[in-house]
Amino acid sequence: MDTKNQKGRIDWLITLAPFILIVGLAVLLFIFPEQSNAVISQVRYFFGDTVGLYYLVIGLGVLLISVFLSFSKYGNIVLGEPDEKPKYSFFTWGSMMFTCGLAADILFYSFAEWVMYATNPHIAEMGNVAEWAGVFPLFHWSFIPWAFYLVLAVAFGFMLHVRKRNRQRYSEACRPVIGKYADGILGRVIDLFALFALLAGTATTFSVATPLMASIILKLFGLSISRTTVTIIILLITCAVYTYAVMHGFKGIGFLAKLCIYLFFGLLMIVLLIGGQGRYIIENGFQSLGKMIQNFVELSTYTDPARTNNFPQDWTIYYWAYWMVWCIAAPFFIGNISRGRTIKQTVLGGYIFGVGSTIVSFIILGNYSLGLQTKGAADFIAQYEASGDLYGLIMNIIDTMPCATFILILTLVCMIAFYATSFDSIAYTAACYSYKKLEPNEKPNALITLLWCLLLIVLPIALVFSESSMSNIQSVSIISAFPIGIIMIVMIWSFIKDAKKYLEEKRLNTRKDGNSPL
Repeated sequence: MDTKNQKGRIDWLITLAPFILIVGLAVLLFIFPEQSNAVISQVRYFFGDTVGLYYLVIGLGVLLISVFLSFSKYGNIVLGEPDEKPKYSFFTWGSMMFTCGLAADILFYSFAEWVMYATNPHIAEMGNVAEWAGVFPLFHWSFIPWAFYLVLAVAFGFMLHVRKRNRQRYSEACRPVIGKYADGILGRVIDLFALFALLAGTATTFSVATPLMASIILKLFGLSISRTTVTIIILLITCAVYTYAVMHGFKGIGFLAKLCIYLFFGLLMIVLLIGGQGRYIIENGFQSLGKMIQNFVELSTYTDPARTNNFPQDWTIYYWAYWMVWCIAAPFFIGNISRGRTIKQTVLGGYIFGVGSTIVSFIILGNYSLGLQTKGAADFIAQYEASGDLYGLIMNIIDTMPCATFILILTLVCMIAFYATSFDSIAYTAACYSYKKLEPNEKPNALITLLWCLLLIVLPIALVFSESSMSNIQSVSIISAFPIGIIMIVMIWSFIKDAKKYLEEKRLNTRKDGNSPL
């Protein structure tokens, strides 16, 4: 295709407007770091505290919808032709789905998330640290987060593979409800909000976990340069890796995803088998999982109305918002690779592979350090309260393991692989977004893909340079997720409306075929 024709197919407003907004925000963070972070904190307070119930209601609602879709008449709809078979094996499909949906922050949080909960008064209100600190990581990373992904994935998969629409955008997914307005200003606003949220979500992920990678490199090589400098270098290297992968299409993405899964489970098995906490990990993990399931409704609806601990505002609301902004790219990608699977297979298979793998990570890595804390072999809570440095704490946790240096290297490689496999799928999805129309089997232009690969690291670098606190990094997601929640509701409504229409059309066609003369 010639360059002139290619340019004519690009939606430059959708491509450039988020770029300009993100660069502008990055410049403000560079020039006025303290003032910018103060403003972000104030805006976050409004969205996270004043209207925080909004995020909790959407989270529980989407989970219930995922169950309904799986076991209703919609569950048997094939994402493709009625007799089509899945394009990828369950393992390859699950690997790509898992790694696109969870970046390297799963390792960052798995090691020590329980420590951050342990210092919150809510844990003391519920019982003791040993009993409850391991429950909340499983809750915050399992069913509701994956419900966000999977419900929207089947909506996108239906749009792409059943209805065969050639505009791979949020606005197109809302068309059954908003109609012709999908092509007008309303559609543009929806798409701009979606892309900005995408960039905010990736910024949150990069900003949270890359300093741990920098700490590992500084320790391994005994370097004396600042962690910020190393973090920027890591961001650029990771960008090069995922750019290379995405330029090779789904073949490159699939290879990286499987490699990442092998590294990830290899790390988990090493910690479980040689860490010395195997029995505690299995037993407390089993108990925590049971407590999470037993108290699921209470955990999902807890709002702390008296504000005695701010636990839901600091954590549950942040997490639901975090997953919502990640819903811009991950469900599109999951829907894309789910061709040939039924809606029921996609949702339940996603829960089995996605939730299952996530829970295993938090049980093994989290309960290793919680076991040492419970037995009095280490006091990680005191270390965190004294320093507030979660990255240093994770390094101390790994130092207690046999073969600590090897585990550090494996953790670093695994995190790079996670980042690469997450962000190659995000860059691919964002590049598709730039097109006015894109046929189902058509790939976006390499230059457009490259533009998005570079754009994904601009805001994270700015956040790292401005030394934003964990709270302000979280705020970026909470603020961006507010409009996305409204759009998600419209999209799910659109999908159910369109799926109902599709089943009616199918029933009418079957009746006609049955009554037609031979």
